[in-house]
Amino acid sequence: MLKSPATHSSTTPVASHKTNSKAAKSEAGFWLNAKDKYYAWIFLGPSLLILGVFIFYPMFRTLYLSLFLTNTVGKPTVFVGLSNYISLLTSADYLSSLGVTMVYVLAVTAITIVLGLILANYANKQLAGIGIFRTLFSATMGVSVSVAAIFWLFIFNPSTGFLSLVSTWLHLPQINWLTDPGWAMLAVIITTVWMNLGFTFLILLGAMQSVPTTLYEAASIEGATPRHQLFHITIPMISPTLFFVSIITLIEGFKSFGLIDLMTKGGPTNATNMLVYRIYKDAFYSGNYAQASAESLILTIIIAIFTLIQFKVLEKRVNY
Repeated sequence: MLKSPATHSSTTPVASHKTNSKAAKSEAGFWLNAKDKYYAWIFLGPSLLILGVFIFYPMFRTLYLSLFLTNTVGKPTVFVGLSNYISLLTSADYLSSLGVTMVYVLAVTAITIVLGLILANYANKQLAGIGIFRTLFSATMGVSVSVAAIFWLFIFNPSTGFLSLVSTWLHLPQINWLTDPGWAMLAVIITTVWMNLGFTFLILLGAMQSVPTTLYEAASIEGATPRHQLFHITIPMISPTLFFVSIITLIEGFKSFGLIDLMTKGGPTNATNMLVYRIYKDAFYSGNYAQASAESLILTIIIAIFTLIQFKVLEKRVNY
């Protein structure tokens, strides 16, 4: 028996009202109650505690100490304001360390990215046995700083090192790699590039393998050379990865410490006395914690400025 229109119209509003009430109750379940903030603090508390103890407190403590003179155990004694910063920025010794650091960082960043790009471009080709070369190129990622330093100390050894033997065999003059101020910086740069190359190579290779092969096929049909494909297809397509690698490599260059400490200890004649190593010596050798704190904040500002420049200049050339 068919329902009358009157009966049908009377039941529809009731069903609609029930549906709306269920939806309202469902939506109400997603609102945070007043007690939920305590659960938020329980979950966030451990992370905030770790950040506060190991990040924020040392940062503000460093800023505080940089405004004072300190004794040999790091206790602030006399408030001097910005005098520590002024004395550093007017010191020829500190400006020399700053210049050495700039040369080192820019050289390491440029050479690492260029070599990583070249190796990744060749390793991206489908050739027999290319997997072996990919493994060899990325092997430095598994080498610690201390092992790398010992390895290269043997290579640069003036009497028994590999480079010394090659020089003797070719009847070339011997080079004192780690005791000559002109060559020590080059030796440290070579070692650092070798250390960073594995990571850069692997990241760029992964980016290249994500580039569609149809682009290269179309370019080959049009007669584009491999060099043209590299500069007009590969590099534009992996530009976000190149941008990321450039920032990471530059920041790591400013933070280099282990290789300097194990290979040259800032010498000879402060030729490799980078800013980070200078902070270490001023704080833990000289006991001048106030000056080391000021140097730390200046280094932080320098890294921030270089990173900002990279974002302002290089990001415009990135194709997302």
